[in-house]
Amino acid sequence: MAVYRKLGRPTDQRRAMLRNLVTSFLKYGKIETTEARAKETKRLAEKMITLGKKGDLNARRQALAFVTEEEVVRNLFDNIAPKYSERNGGYTRIYKVGPRRGDAAEVVILELV
Repeated sequence: MAVYRKLGRPTDQRRAMLRNLVTSFLKYGKIETTEARAKETKRLAEKMITLGKKGDLNARRQALAFVTEEEVVRNLFDNIAPKYSERNGGYTRIYKVGPRRGDAAEVVILELV
């Protein structure tokens, strides 16, 4: 049984939000979001980087099924994944920024190592 955070959203909205977060994260290399969202995004982004390290056609198709932009997948397989060829996991880092002004949610910065 998979253990994951529900993030207060129905399944389809949660999946769409996480796909967009992962796509933006891989596109820009850094995002600012809440701690819970960052932890879920981290899990999925590291899976995408691992697919990029495999580098075969099947892995590329699996990444394209999740990431919403082809250009991001191309960048992932050509530039991002080769940087981590010697590294076994731990491709991302979370920095705590502090509470958000509106609702005091813990805000963090998620970035590539």
